[in-house]
Amino acid sequence: MVSPLEPPPSEMTEPVSAAQGATDSEPPDEPNPPHAGGHGLRFAAVAAVAALGVVFGDIGTSPLYALKTVFLLDGGAVRADQTDVFGVISLMFWSITIIVSIKYVTILMRADNDGEGGVMALAALAQRLYANRAGKAGILLVIGIVGVSLFYGDSIITPAISVLSAVEGLDVTTPAIAHLIIPIAAVILIGLFAVQRFGTGRVGGLFGPIMVLWFVVMAVAGLVMVIRYPAVLLGLSPTYAIAFIVGHPSISFIALGAVVLVITGAEALYADMGHFGPSPIRRAWFFLVFPALTINYLGQAALILHHPEAKANPFFLLIPEWGRLPVVILATAATVIASQAVISGAFSLSRQAVALGVLPPLTIRQTSKREGGQIYLPALNGLLFIGVMAVMLAFGSSERLSTAYGISVTGALVVDTLLLLLVARPLWHWRAWQLVLAGVAFGGLELTFLAGNLSKVINGGWVPLLIAAAVITIMTTWRRGRQLVQADRKKKEGSLSEFIEDIRVQRLPRVRGIAVFPHPNKESTPLALRANVRHNHVLHEHVIIVSTTTAQVPHVPPSDAFVFDDLGYALDGIDHLTIRFGFSDEPDIPRALRDACRAGVLPLKPKDFNRASYFISRGAIRATREKGMVRWRRSLFVALAHNAADPAARFGLPALRTVTMGSDVEI
Repeated sequence: MVSPLEPPPSEMTEPVSAAQGATDSEPPDEPNPPHAGGHGLRFAAVAAVAALGVVFGDIGTSPLYALKTVFLLDGGAVRADQTDVFGVISLMFWSITIIVSIKYVTILMRADNDGEGGVMALAALAQRLYANRAGKAGILLVIGIVGVSLFYGDSIITPAISVLSAVEGLDVTTPAIAHLIIPIAAVILIGLFAVQRFGTGRVGGLFGPIMVLWFVVMAVAGLVMVIRYPAVLLGLSPTYAIAFIVGHPSISFIALGAVVLVITGAEALYADMGHFGPSPIRRAWFFLVFPALTINYLGQAALILHHPEAKANPFFLLIPEWGRLPVVILATAATVIASQAVISGAFSLSRQAVALGVLPPLTIRQTSKREGGQIYLPALNGLLFIGVMAVMLAFGSSERLSTAYGISVTGALVVDTLLLLLVARPLWHWRAWQLVLAGVAFGGLELTFLAGNLSKVINGGWVPLLIAAAVITIMTTWRRGRQLVQADRKKKEGSLSEFIEDIRVQRLPRVRGIAVFPHPNKESTPLALRANVRHNHVLHEHVIIVSTTTAQVPHVPPSDAFVFDDLGYALDGIDHLTIRFGFSDEPDIPRALRDACRAGVLPLKPKDFNRASYFISRGAIRATREKGMVRWRRSLFVALAHNAADPAARFGLPALRTVTMGSDVEI
């Protein structure tokens, strides 16, 4: 159990690090990236392919169900004639262009926070830009909480609908085994969540070539139909989208609820930026993904226009009969990758939420020695798996799941646009007309999508809203509980300098040995240190207060890893040491202390720490009737604190020489 008195990772490390959290196992070895000449170009291509294997799975599999859903809405309200087909394809193309190509890939990916993307990183960046406005900073964090909560709903629904939509291709190819669709999808999802522990880098390296093949097949299948019916290219004109909306306002409003499916994965694309960086993602998008999606949607539109019966499943009917079964297999692999995109995004956003103090400390495993963004969260992986399996079994088909899809996606898009408008002026010095243009172009379109999806609430749209409400409750409860704990802790800790002065006056007995106290700073007194003096009336011969930070590099050399402070008295045996870990370094405090001795930073010998004792501040939370939090939220906070990551394991402290001390905390 992590102590409610132990600071969250946001206080034990730098505020918003690109590699927040602990490493529980040694990451796999990876080759050093080449940098120059042809090797640099080859590495850029490899990075782009790896990004394809993680980042674009969600948006890249939308052709499986997006256009089909539009034409099956409301009993076929959208007709398979030229006006409606061209109108829908125009809406799809310009939605992808405006929201994904311009907003996310071109603009928002410039708004990273220490290399991390996603709504929480954007909220943290906004907080930093408005740090001198205390009231606005709190509002920005709340906006970020809403955005990430909606993304969790997307993270649960996307794997279920993506895998089901691919496996349902068996209805077209081999109807005799259609009854096995749910069991097959379940086995695939079990395998997907089981391989997460190996890291997104390795998963991306495995999935990347598959996604290259997937986009090439999509483009070729669509191109054949476009060449046969080139007039469909007229559907790229925005005039058809305008004519469709003006001529059929009620039908187009319903259609927008399904058109939004073409941009699912845009937020995941941004959230996954920390795994690979912006350049590989941009190259993959503009050179392969965007053209392939456009050509495939055009091919499906041409097929529906000339063969209206194909609207039942235009993606698979676009494929020649001899190639449908292999494409079903390929589509299944691609939808597994689609699920990977949102899972990776959920990992990134959760780590950022921990760093911002709105989620309890989680066990975070670094899976790459080169990329700080490649991480694995075992607890979150398990929760996502349970949620995905539950919604898949409850809805049973991609068609029914599509009614639950869209609200979380469009809500997250709107939140990102709001934060974008807030950071654009201080970050890029945008003028008023640029803010208005972006607000109208992005926000106007996204609010229309959101309004169109609100009609789905009764028929399943309540699911992502329920998930978002649960996450918001957890995050706001943890944030408020932390504030109450910190207020009580601040009163109990007191000033470290005053404590040292009191110790000098008392002349306490000193016992042989070293006592190490992990603590976030050198201004306040570790509660375990106070408790040890109060109850045992002794002090160790050497007392070392240790604070840790995480740097933005894989490894920190010993010359830069330590900062020593004797706290004003060189001979009193009470010192402070700051340890800087790289994001690929295992945050092992005992090992780091021995390294500090070898580097001549600590006036001790490395072997002295073979018997050192470690003291962690720990105390039970006692719920009170004081104002500040209702009883059920106090109980929830206690449960969250009880299940948070153990700081002793997080920092590699030896179990037999680690002592937990402190005082109870009241909230």
